[in-house]
Amino acid sequence: MTPLQQIATVLVAGAATVLTRALPFLAFRNGAPRYVRYLGDVLPGAVFGLLVVYCLREVDPLSAAHGIPEAAGILLTGGVYLWRRDMLSAVLAGTAFYMVLVNLVFA
Repeated sequence: MTPLQQIATVLVAGAATVLTRALPFLAFRNGAPRYVRYLGDVLPGAVFGLLVVYCLREVDPLSAAHGIPEAAGILLTGGVYLWRRDMLSAVLAGTAFYMVLVNLVFA
């Protein structure tokens, strides 16, 4: 690929990124429809639930740790979320706690 083609590729990719970021604001100038607001309300919780199911899909309660690190991480995540009402900090805290337990305590 020539340098000119590389520059063109970067410019097109940048323009596509800007367009996809601006498109919702252009499409919903007068406010989002009711179903879009509904999805904005329910999808974060649904994604959070899906993440929990995904993380627990291979937990073996008959293994040596009996799922203790996973349960502790989930409890901490839920507690931080109830305390801070911030999903990102809850997930980060729970993940960090789980990793410490798995790598240092239950290693």
